[in-house]
Amino acid sequence: MHAQLTELAELVGGKLVGDDQTINKVDTLQNACSGAISFLSNTKYRKYLTDTHASAVILHNSLLDECPVSSIVVDNPYLAFARISSHLNQKPAALPGIHPSAIIDPDAKISSSAWVGPGTVIEKNVVIGAGCFIGPCCIVQEHARVGDNSRLVANVVLCAYVEIGQRCIFHPGVVIGADGFGIANDQGVWVKVPQIGTVVIGDDVEIGANTTVDRGALENTVLGNGVKLDNQIQIGHNVCIGEHTVVVAGTGVAGSVKIGKHCAVGGGVGIAGHLEITDHVQLTGMSMVTKSILKPGIYSSGMTVAPNIEWKKNHVWLKRLGDTNKKIRDLQKQVRELMKPDE
Repeated sequence: MHAQLTELAELVGGKLVGDDQTINKVDTLQNACSGAISFLSNTKYRKYLTDTHASAVILHNSLLDECPVSSIVVDNPYLAFARISSHLNQKPAALPGIHPSAIIDPDAKISSSAWVGPGTVIEKNVVIGAGCFIGPCCIVQEHARVGDNSRLVANVVLCAYVEIGQRCIFHPGVVIGADGFGIANDQGVWVKVPQIGTVVIGDDVEIGANTTVDRGALENTVLGNGVKLDNQIQIGHNVCIGEHTVVVAGTGVAGSVKIGKHCAVGGGVGIAGHLEITDHVQLTGMSMVTKSILKPGIYSSGMTVAPNIEWKKNHVWLKRLGDTNKKIRDLQKQVRELMKPDE
């Protein structure tokens, strides 16, 4: 798809500076050529701006004087780039229909405008909304519901009674509604606890490849509107994630955690069970959360990488912290004794 710069500037509420041109693709500052539009939001890439061959660049007003080509000036270049890229790379609407190799229960209700791909299984009493794309080799179990214009890319499993909102995107390998990890100990023998809740997912949720969201044990696991989950994330049973929260790859969220709205959870984070994280919390990558967080802000744990020899030295000191702390307490006690007035 192509568009004029004037059209793109209007799309993102930006100001066009320079000549109007036809744009047919997006690209990086260093690799772009004529007909491409790029963006600059991270100052690490500022060095590529003056030599770019892009036809236009999306940037902040503070960098306008350094740009040698036409510009779209906005307050948030990355957001504007996302919207322009989406506009230029719109996926063609899938033709409605059902592939001959799909297996469809006669009691399933599938919109006439939906597409069901090859090898897909749709069980009884499933509801598939208008404009949905159910890709190849998906499994949608009984009584599951998929909202209008949602997209299951391929090999997605929706277990029984799962409810999906509108305009959701689930990438390959996503599993929604498998049993949560519920077990009780009977004198050393583990006994399964039935998982009788389900998963309820709001509108405009996107879930990355091979991410799993477990069904609730009693109550439901819930993802609010606009939640974005990256690849290879584990969401445990009865977890509730508030609207417009993002979670990055490799994170594990244990059962019955409540995460608020507009949170950002970095990659590889671990969150222990039965905790509460309030709205507007950011957890940096590889953090380990073992207590509830009830105040908005940025939280971190763990140690950043260091040269191996430096890390070994620091590790030695870490092992000595207990003894060092005891010695300090003993010294403090001795000082207090010495400072007591003579009787």
